Amino acid sequence: MWSSEFETGRLLAGNQDDLSRAVELWREQPIDDVRTVESMSDGFSRMRTTIAHETSVTGPGTFAGKFQRTLRFKPSKRPGWWIKRTDQTEQLPIEVAARNIWTAARNIVLRSGNPHNYLRMVEHIVALRNGLGIDDLVLETDSGDPPLFERSSMDIVESLEEAGIVDSPSGSEAQLVTVREPVSICGDRGDFVTLLPAPQGWRKLRMDVSIDWKSVIGRQRIVFDVTRDNFVFGAAARTNATERQMALVKTIGWLFADMRNLGYTRRNILIHGKRRFVNEPVAQFNLNGRNFEPVWHRATLDLLAAIALLEGGRFVGTAISYRAGHRLDTRFMTLIELKDLLVRV
Repeated sequence: MWSSEFETGRLLAGNQDDLSRAVELWREQPIDDVRTVESMSDGFSRMRTTIAHETSVTGPGTFAGKFQRTLRFKPSKRPGWWIKRTDQTEQLPIEVAARNIWTAARNIVLRSGNPHNYLRMVEHIVALRNGLGIDDLVLETDSGDPPLFERSSMDIVESLEEAGIVDSPSGSEAQLVTVREPVSICGDRGDFVTLLPAPQGWRKLRMDVSIDWKSVIGRQRIVFDVTRDNFVFGAAARTNATERQMALVKTIGWLFADMRNLGYTRRNILIHGKRRFVNEPVAQFNLNGRNFEPVWHRATLDLLAAIALLEGGRFVGTAISYRAGHRLDTRFMTLIELKDLLVRV
């Protein structure tokens, strides 16, 4: 059974007193759902993997809902994940890595080269790197605007699994990395993220993720090991927006460039108010009379995506997150790379 006792270790950014207070609040929050496995392995192939053949998904644009957007996934002999903008003919592919984070103000945007060579809201895509154990992949798109699906990332999951996840032609073993020591980052609103090194023999990532919203969502906490089944379960969890945010999008949102054509609908996001969900949460996340779709989205499609930006291999160990979001996640991953805190397992 997972214990809440751990060393926060080296603080990379933030205030130590703030971190101590946040950890105490986190420890007081009960765990709502536990999905750990006894095995020390995540069950993924020990070899580097890619997909067997090309596949694609199409849906309404996230930031231009009137247009259909397509993502094409291709096998790759080149290590890592690469985003190729086919409309930027003189730009090199964007490596999915912390070094290419452009911004994480509302979502994670990766960019390399000129300002037009970017892809927005990559988190719901690159989370599959760790969630499905795919090491090498090329993603082609003719736009910086990815599709937004009604089943969150399940369309992409099903497309990649249908294409087939196979050992890479390189025939090399998958590289695992972990942190050299316990490391943490603390924000200015009682939020923190901690990464702990993998114990001897571990080949998996354990997640302990908590959120605390002053709405019907409330306090939610889950603990799980990143296996194929646990990830696929969480990948159906949609992003969420407040009732007020949705009202702004549909009324005066046209005044703002980042809201003007936003493709949010009552089907592809979860809308929450103070005391009720405005639309129906996904039923599979119902447990003990409550719905945990928001925390599963935060864990599998937000935090796991940020961890996928760490370079050198699949991250193993333990990730603990309390009330954090994209900004803190991506800042943490960048600092870990800057300070050379990763070590091969």
